[in-house]
Amino acid sequence: MLKLYHAEPGANSLKCLIPLKEKGLEFESRYVDLHRFEQHEPWFLAINPEGQVPVLDHDGVIITQSTVINEYLEDAFPEAPPLRPADPVGKARMRWWNKFVDEHVMNYVSMHGWHRFIGVLARGIESGEFERLVARIPLHEQREKWRTARSGFSEADLANATRKVQVAVDRAETQLAQTPWLAGDMYTLADINFFSHCGMYVSRMFPELSDARKHPRLAGWRERILARAGVQAALAMPDHTNPQLRTFTGEAR
Repeated sequence: MLKLYHAEPGANSLKCLIPLKEKGLEFESRYVDLHRFEQHEPWFLAINPEGQVPVLDHDGVIITQSTVINEYLEDAFPEAPPLRPADPVGKARMRWWNKFVDEHVMNYVSMHGWHRFIGVLARGIESGEFERLVARIPLHEQREKWRTARSGFSEADLANATRKVQVAVDRAETQLAQTPWLAGDMYTLADINFFSHCGMYVSRMFPELSDARKHPRLAGWRERILARAGVQAALAMPDHTNPQLRTFTGEAR
């Protein structure tokens, strides 16, 4: 039995919801309300001591980190439609893109989301209550991120994050001029990763980077992904986000 603890269908949660839907795997959906800080409640910390979603529970075996979860699904369910190339070169290319997204894209898109939207949530919490909630966060880096969101990210950090996103968008456009999908001829976990963290949010937060005339192949790639039944099913999962924050489900861990 598969059970996925997740938030709204965006960012890291979407990244794992899509493969489950694409592969046609039955799973129990366990929604974790990040904006009510359920990820830091004792019941959830007993499942993942880092206090982060998503988390996969496969017959009692706990798997964390979205990239690891998706590779685990490929290994555990080889009979389901594959989202990873069979050949070593294809696997390497897919993993290169996953590493690129995880290390050079995700946090920089997320920074703008936290600055614009999560900061609103953080500033709306009375200072004593805010510190109490932050003190429960297991990871030092996440505690500091919440405090920074409350006060606001620096203009220099935001400018560097925009530059990082620009590099990622340009690199994807260049790759898609050579192959139909990021890792080659096959739609893979790399496409899902880039779409979940960048393809979904660039047009909302960086309209200057989403001009289809400048990045026509990326625009076409995005439309092909949005047309997939598995992606549509993942995006149709319930969205409990505060309406004021719904324009960016940046997974306020």
